[in-house]
Amino acid sequence: MSKKQASSDFELAPLRSLDDFLLEAARFQVPNVKDIDRWGNRVTNNLLYYQTNYFLMSILIFLIVGVIHPVKMACGFVATAVLFMVFVYVTNEKASAARFKRNHPIISIIVIFAGAYFIAYMLQSLMVFLLGILLPVAAIFLHASLRLRNLKNKIVNKVENLGLRRTPMGFFLEEMGLDGDLF
Repeated sequence: MSKKQASSDFELAPLRSLDDFLLEAARFQVPNVKDIDRWGNRVTNNLLYYQTNYFLMSILIFLIVGVIHPVKMACGFVATAVLFMVFVYVTNEKASAARFKRNHPIISIIVIFAGAYFIAYMLQSLMVFLLGILLPVAAIFLHASLRLRNLKNKIVNKVENLGLRRTPMGFFLEEMGLDGDLF
């Protein structure tokens, strides 16, 4: 299947009701951690079935963390972006970085200490930003692990597995190598 054909078959999954997702119709049970395959099957299928709910839940949690700590969240984003840009520059320009280090050793040491100070100074903001990203991931994994599947969930996932419908989570799981192994 070509990329153009794959993008034309792309479809968003429907939003599941709050009753089905969390309230009365939802059934939760601690998974059997000794049976990793079954637990992985439950998580994978719940990720496919509730993917739109999980996306909205992620945005909501991220926004809540951002509202509680707006300045730290913004500073953490900036610090992460700066660290990422420095990492990309240094890994792509190894020769020029090594030449600069050799030609200007004092300035190189000052830059390293300034970078270490920047990271230490922004550590709290970095932690808040990473919490804003990782807390939704943890909440999704917890829900997907504890939520028991119902008949509708199983049928929808079989349709997804047959390739009749392609969704963002289906593409993601396929790229992770979980396309047919667990579901």
